[in-house]
Amino acid sequence: MSETNINQKEKQKEFILSSNLWKVMFDLSWPAVIAMVLYGLNSVFDAIFVGQFVGETALAGVSVAYPLTQFSLGIGSLIGVGAGSMLSIALGRKDKRTQERLLGNVNYISFISTVIYMILGLLFSTQLIQIMGGKGEALIFGDRYFRITILGSFFWIYGLAGNMIVRAEGKMKSAAVMMGAGLIVNIIANYILMIVFKLGVEGAAWGTNIGMFVYSLLNWFYFGKGYASFKSKTFSFYRDKDIIKSIVGLGMSSLIMNFMSLVQAVIVFNALSKYGTVADVAFYGAVYRVFTFLLTPIFGLMRALQPVIGINYGAKQNERVISAFKIFILASTALTLPFWIVSMISPNLILGLILPEQIFTGVQLMHFRIFMAILPVISTVFMSMTFFPAIDKGKPAVIIGITRQIIFYIPVMMILPKLIGVSGIYYGSFAIDLIIVLLTAIMVKKEFTLLRAY
Repeated sequence: MSETNINQKEKQKEFILSSNLWKVMFDLSWPAVIAMVLYGLNSVFDAIFVGQFVGETALAGVSVAYPLTQFSLGIGSLIGVGAGSMLSIALGRKDKRTQERLLGNVNYISFISTVIYMILGLLFSTQLIQIMGGKGEALIFGDRYFRITILGSFFWIYGLAGNMIVRAEGKMKSAAVMMGAGLIVNIIANYILMIVFKLGVEGAAWGTNIGMFVYSLLNWFYFGKGYASFKSKTFSFYRDKDIIKSIVGLGMSSLIMNFMSLVQAVIVFNALSKYGTVADVAFYGAVYRVFTFLLTPIFGLMRALQPVIGINYGAKQNERVISAFKIFILASTALTLPFWIVSMISPNLILGLILPEQIFTGVQLMHFRIFMAILPVISTVFMSMTFFPAIDKGKPAVIIGITRQIIFYIPVMMILPKLIGVSGIYYGSFAIDLIIVLLTAIMVKKEFTLLRAY
């Protein structure tokens, strides 16, 4: 490795440690936000292609399967968040051993988790779609879509984990380029497979798999050509118990949040199937994808926050850690407001992209606005899910995820829809998220006090 290359890598770390935090936030965030918006477009384009060229029933099936496909990304996020948090802290502490052996342990965990996920997924695919509330034609479409995504799950898991490691170095532009390339390939593959070859939902699933493969391929190239800030061997396999334990511990909050979202989806889609119609299922699927897409700028800022918090915490600059968190919260709120205002004013325009044939009722538009109402303040929760693992504390983030789903979401969603029908899903979601925002703010304030004490 050349001296120039080493100096450049050290320069990036020093920038995070000593430059003006607003400048650090901007320089790291804009490529990360673009990357996550591109990433979010994957699911939106899938929904648009299926809704436009296959139909409402197929979209209902894909919507039911969609939360299940996200579990593989949850595994990738566990590995990526855990490894990224370890890497940022190791860079701040100049811990060479952890840096050099990290990627080999990531490869090991990715391979083992993929094998387990594929076996269980393929064995119980149909039953899982049924648990999600899929029935009739929606069950058939959902099962086809889910099974194909399982076949490409290694690239979903490794692609996301590897990209998160790149972001943890502060290399947001590199991560954005990889993500953008994967999205472009995905869109082209979807067009060819769904429109030219008329493969329907199967084409949508294979198109996403192909995009994820390209995503992983670029990660391998990046690590193999020595662009990383740490010494890495692309295809190395290590099984260091201490590193694996730390990766899993720091990343567990991300997996739990993903799993709890799956539990949420099970409850919601079953309630929709019981108290609503196929149109209600398709509508909720469209609303959920729009909401998730509008969160992607926050997800980008989360990824940019991680190396800033981790590297400064590793260097014991606790006041800088606190200031960075506050700045990123302000930035994420400011960034989401314009998108939120547009969605609240013109929901027809946005929803019409996914469900072009549907005429939306006043009740449906009200449901959309209620679901979206929490968006301006929800960034507190997501930033905290990055903040706690980045300071080597995975447990508070786990508590936030479990509290939201187990203590609040399950009972509320089992009771409200029974009392007031489909509307209960939208009112309940808003109330729960508002409570979690307040709880999270209290936990973060307490952590600030502890950081200032050291």
